[in-house]
Amino acid sequence: MSLRRVAVMGSGKIGRACAFFLQRSGSYDVTSLDHEGANLYWIKDNIPGASTRKVSFTDANAMAKALEGHDAVLAAGPFWHNPMIAEVCKRVGAHYLDLTEDVSVTQKVKELAGGAGTAFIPQCGLAPGFITIAGYNLAKSLDTVQDLRLRVGALPRFPSNALKYNLTWSTSGLINEYIQPCEAIVNGKLISVPPLENLEHCTIEGLELESFNTSGGLGTLAETLNGRIGTLDYKTLRFPGHRDILKLLLNDLGYAKDPEGLGRVFERSIPATDQDQVAVFVSCTGEKNGRLLERTYAKIIRHREIGGVPWTAIQITTASGACCVLDLLMEGKLPQKGFVRNEEVEWDDFIGNRFGANFADANDPSAHALRAVETGGGGAHNGQTIRM
Repeated sequence: MSLRRVAVMGSGKIGRACAFFLQRSGSYDVTSLDHEGANLYWIKDNIPGASTRKVSFTDANAMAKALEGHDAVLAAGPFWHNPMIAEVCKRVGAHYLDLTEDVSVTQKVKELAGGAGTAFIPQCGLAPGFITIAGYNLAKSLDTVQDLRLRVGALPRFPSNALKYNLTWSTSGLINEYIQPCEAIVNGKLISVPPLENLEHCTIEGLELESFNTSGGLGTLAETLNGRIGTLDYKTLRFPGHRDILKLLLNDLGYAKDPEGLGRVFERSIPATDQDQVAVFVSCTGEKNGRLLERTYAKIIRHREIGGVPWTAIQITTASGACCVLDLLMEGKLPQKGFVRNEEVEWDDFIGNRFGANFADANDPSAHALRAVETGGGGAHNGQTIRM
């Protein structure tokens, strides 16, 4: 079988992981494209068989020439370049996938998908992406659904500063989710809620964490479940105290109006780390056969070596999500044209995939089950319940 030609736009932390995983699988002929030559040197030195090409992300004609003949394009660079990349994909007839959490960018991609002869699948990394697939699967497993709560956090293994945080992924993407409005479903209605609010505390595998509103993590799930569920929200997980310092920086010191300035402060002052962990928690409450149940997925994924190369947890989780969705698309398990939502990915297809297996529960040999916790009988409970 001939290899499928895939272009990965961007060869930074996540882009290089995507390129490595895909090329190493033996199913893809990968070309890594970037406007920074220094990033491409890493690809040349560490991914045997992968091609590299330097190209401007702001020159549509040059980009079209570079992408011509590729089966699919995975946009893994700065999110503000994605609309042009999507336009070029439509022009050259390539499938389009991206990792963005930005709501406005996704809306532009959705518009471009209209009338396209190929698939357009935005937001298929970790959150949105895997978290959407896991959450929707839990909701479908119940007869009626009351609440669905999604929580994800990229965290250092050994926090040592006041923020209890280290930089592990795109600084611009990080700040963007801290300052943009957030979608949620409250009392059965889709609404906008402010970022950094609705603080909660939880414990996952012994880690004491806080969570608060951030933007973009739901992907298209809020639109899909609007009118079908009582409560749906997404929050970012951090170590306790992080949120309050963010509110000082963004609100009191005015950096919400100067995200680029805050990005410079972060990159000057907060060290990066390769020793990280990703916390994932999904909880769905509803009824099954007349009994009230809470079904959960909870996992801590840590940095480790794959294929002889050390990878951070955020690289592993984000790249695995995107590579899995691409794999399923190439296998014909997803629609082949138009706008495709992550909710259209079946859980068994995802978790049984060679890339999706990075999210599997090591204690579950079948790798297909999500834990179910029975919380009571079939009596009344608070909140709105919608039949799925």
